[in-house]
Amino acid sequence: MPKLDFHPAGRHFLQIPGPSPVPDRILRAMSYPTIDHRGPEFGALGLKVLDGIKKIFKTNQPVVIYPASGTGAWEAALCNTLSPGDTVLMYETGHFATLWKKMAENLGLKPEFLGLPGIEGWRRGVQADMIEKRLRDDMQNAIKAVCVVHNETSTGVTSDIAAVRRAIDAAKHPALLLVDTISGLASADYRHDEWGVDVTVSGSQKGLMLPPGISFNAVSEKAREVSKRATLPRAFWEWNEIIEMNKQGYWPYTPNTNLLYGLSEALDMILGEGLDNVFIRHQRLAAACRAAVTAWGLEIQCADPAVYSPVLTGVMTPEGVDADAVRKLIYEHFDMSLGTGLGKLKGRMFRIGHLGDCNDLTLMAALSGCEMGLRLAGIELKGSGVAAAMDYLTRPARL
Repeated sequence: MPKLDFHPAGRHFLQIPGPSPVPDRILRAMSYPTIDHRGPEFGALGLKVLDGIKKIFKTNQPVVIYPASGTGAWEAALCNTLSPGDTVLMYETGHFATLWKKMAENLGLKPEFLGLPGIEGWRRGVQADMIEKRLRDDMQNAIKAVCVVHNETSTGVTSDIAAVRRAIDAAKHPALLLVDTISGLASADYRHDEWGVDVTVSGSQKGLMLPPGISFNAVSEKAREVSKRATLPRAFWEWNEIIEMNKQGYWPYTPNTNLLYGLSEALDMILGEGLDNVFIRHQRLAAACRAAVTAWGLEIQCADPAVYSPVLTGVMTPEGVDADAVRKLIYEHFDMSLGTGLGKLKGRMFRIGHLGDCNDLTLMAALSGCEMGLRLAGIELKGSGVAAAMDYLTRPARL
């Protein structure tokens, strides 16, 4: 049984791909005294975060904020738009796409899983041409929604959502487009309106740099219209009443007041840096991390360089090496947490998170811990990943 009072010297390095480290500014904001969620001060806070979060989703449409995890926002997206027995086309890109499919089954929907066979499907992004073909074959428009994951946290693959919209349009199919960008939002470029997404799902504990506990549905006008005819049971997740009360900055239930303080501060940080600058920073750190993995002579989980994630990098361990044993060794020796392999990839990979409140020195420390741990595990490395990442980050064009 792990000790609950384990506090070694120095800081713990939380390098999993979410929850990500919470900056001190946000922690301080969350410590403000709780206020009346029906009072005028709260209304002003509500209006501020509701306006600011639209900028992060790049939308002019309503963004519904729930006091829930991303799993809750998954359910909200499905139950607001669909009816029992509806067919939904869901694309398998990894563990979280698989969990969303399981939820759809539990809600009484009929998910159809599409994707490349075996592990290969977990190493590449959404193949939009496969979606287009399936929708063209759906002559009766039985498929009511297409569900895809933007940044698959379990694999380090970021899919082309604009291509999925083009595929749906090319098939002239009326299906809604539902997208999970729980780990992509505020770390990888995302454009709810421009890409024609009907419902975007996200959460607080990744690029927004907050603790878990807030989740989101960005909702198109088409999705709101469809929701009027949807008959899956919903009460807490119901959009319409929330959107109506949000016009004055309030919610129809008790919201997560102190996390909204944190969200307000996070929005100030992200928009103050500039959203495009945030994306550039994430891409730069991700490229340096991949340079390290390549220098080690290890394989990157994502097999298509065109869809490398700026949020995390999946590292495949050599045949016969238990990735979880390596992670355990790194944690015990260097007080650093890395992401485990999930589902089909359990024990075969570990994940390095480089998202949110992360900079050059944060990444270099994480890579140093990985390299030392790999050597302690007896893995013969081709070269120094630390040196390769340092070289990448200190090139004049990268500064």
